[in-house]
Amino acid sequence: MKKIIALLFAAAAIAALPAGYDHWTSEQLTARAKTLPARMSSVRVATSSLGGWGNHSMSLVHREGSGQAELHQTQSDILIIQSGDGSIVIGGTIPDGKATTPHEIRGSKINGGETQPLHAGDVLHISPRTSHQIVLEPGHKIDYLAVKVDAH
Repeated sequence: MKKIIALLFAAAAIAALPAGYDHWTSEQLTARAKTLPARMSSVRVATSSLGGWGNHSMSLVHREGSGQAELHQTQSDILIIQSGDGSIVIGGTIPDGKATTPHEIRGSKINGGETQPLHAGDVLHISPRTSHQIVLEPGHKIDYLAVKVDAH
């Protein structure tokens, strides 16, 4: 009996998931995303952090309004559009940009950027020091995963 118990503990130790590993099923993400509309801020956005791991973090984002223009000085953004549609203005300058948190500049608009459509299934990589702004038409919404990665 002692050998069986020892074998069970050994098997459990071998089968343990590595530190830092996380897994969300589609059902779990969908259930969490359904809670976001009720938690929207005055600028019509809600986020839910999935966690942070050293140099990167991940969040679910639900938008029903355009975002501010933003520029991250030390982070890349990776956006994975899950549902909805909108557009992104990428590049250019933020004429009224102000530091809102360390290493982040925000403003009301981008001058001289390029506008590209966003649809479910799209994946974006936005390098540090790149102005970007998500823009939604009235009545539209968009849901996406946002991964922030610290630059080295």
